[in-house]
Formats: sequence, C-alpha cells, structure tokens
Amino acid sequence: MQKRKIKVNNAEIVLFEQNKMDFISLTDIARYKDAERSDYIVQNWMRNYESVEFLGLWERINNKNFNSIEFDGFVDRCD
Repeated sequence: MQKRKIKVNNAEIVLFEQNKMDFISLTDIARYKDAERSDYIVQNWMRNYESVEFLGLWERINNKNFNSIEFDGFVDRCD
C-alpha cells in the first residue's frame, strides 16, 4: 500500500493506493470539520440516505462478492 498526503485548506488528507486504485481518508476530512468529534461527523454522513446509496453503488461496481439483495434490505431500513 502506497500512501501520500495532500494539503487542503491547511488540513492534511491521506491518500493511498492499493491494487492500482486510489482511496482517500474520510476520517481526515471529518477531522477538518471537527477535530475532537470526527466520529460524529462520520456518523452523520452514514445516516444520509444518499451516502448509503453511493456506497451501495460503489460496492456493486467494485466488489464482485457484493450481496445486493442483503444490501437492499439495509437501504430499506434507512428510509
């Protein structure tokens, strides 16, 4: 895994590459919003229906073992 950092609005955000795919640290972005309670920032993102739908789409595209039927049941509970 190859890591590098970028600076955005004076916040360091970790980027890493694995299997020729790029990833970004959501935790680092949350820390920029609230350094002491980044866990609440991430929780709020995960409560957002659009965020959950995006994660499902990402999994459908990138995870050959993704169980879309099980995920659909999860999404229904988020409404």
